[in-house]
Amino acid sequence: MNEEYDVIVLGTGLTECILSGIMSVNGKKVLHMDRNPYYGGESASITPLEDLYKRFKIPGSPPESMGRGRDWNVDLIPKFLMANGQLVKMLLYTEVTRYLDFKVTEGSFVYKGGKIYKVPSTEAEALASSLMGLFEKRRFRKFLVESLARYGKSPYLYPLYGLGELPQGFARLSAIYGGTYMLNKPIEEIIVQNGKVIGVKSEGEIARCKQLICDPSYVKDRVEKVGQVIRVICILSHPIKNTNDANSCQIIIPQNQVNRKSDIYVCMISFAHNVAAQGKYIAIVSTTVETKEPEKEIRPALELLEPIEQKFVSISDLLVPKDLGTESQIFISRTYDATTHFETTCDDIKNIYKRMTGSEFDFEEMKRKKNDIYGED
Repeated sequence: MNEEYDVIVLGTGLTECILSGIMSVNGKKVLHMDRNPYYGGESASITPLEDLYKRFKIPGSPPESMGRGRDWNVDLIPKFLMANGQLVKMLLYTEVTRYLDFKVTEGSFVYKGGKIYKVPSTEAEALASSLMGLFEKRRFRKFLVESLARYGKSPYLYPLYGLGELPQGFARLSAIYGGTYMLNKPIEEIIVQNGKVIGVKSEGEIARCKQLICDPSYVKDRVEKVGQVIRVICILSHPIKNTNDANSCQIIIPQNQVNRKSDIYVCMISFAHNVAAQGKYIAIVSTTVETKEPEKEIRPALELLEPIEQKFVSISDLLVPKDLGTESQIFISRTYDATTHFETTCDDIKNIYKRMTGSEFDFEEMKRKKNDIYGED
């Protein structure tokens, strides 16, 4: 602890872990701490299932029908990776892919007039789909040959064992380049002198730094609330109806179909991804809160999932930093939004990188150096 670092990072959410990985690869001396005993912060995967029940204060223990608690890895914030998206690029450039296994999501569906329809992923499906007119179909065909041809059934990927594997992969990258990690570390104070951060106090010791990265939960006075997200984790014993028995899928309920300003999203994964017991499915509904009764807002989505074995409801504040951090050198990430992919998270990472370094984010900066500890060419 009693050392001088270039960068101290608080919280092991995905945004923080990717940034600490990039900073370490770029030769910065990094100390990464989290008050929790596990990785992932707000974007953790919870295991065993008993811990999820405790976290959501659900009395009793999970019924025996849910299988072994250890077979569950439940993501608190569900998102898929876009096959051609920025996060996959970050994983490839840093070679963090070597720590993870992915599966392609089986399909995307869209809600229209109370029913769900598959978003076409092949030419034949596109021609047969009742979602589009003829001219749209021609345009859509061109779009397909660009984006879907790469991975097959759908443009989305999902890691086996849950999204909690992602921050851990980038944490390993940081550690390879000399980053120091401390979990279960209570943060007593962020020390600021003349308006600028100089260190962090934990358990009576002070670690000094030039720059600090953290999630909003560590600096409540420096962030503001810009909205709320409701998420409902649903455990099912069946695939979702009208999805061709897919063991993973995304459903989007467009805002105009349900008289809303924002879309409602459903992410569904299952035992096929090593996140649930055999024969079980996890569907997570999320949307931006618009009324005083958020649970009513997501009813159309819950109806698609019936029957639901167990629900876990959370409503979280969307927090953003009050300033860019250029004076204080305290750089704060934004809370994860309701979207079902990581593109907005990657935008935030690039934004923080620019605020910290003064230069535009460049994927090349993430490339592993030839002489990293693996000693591989």
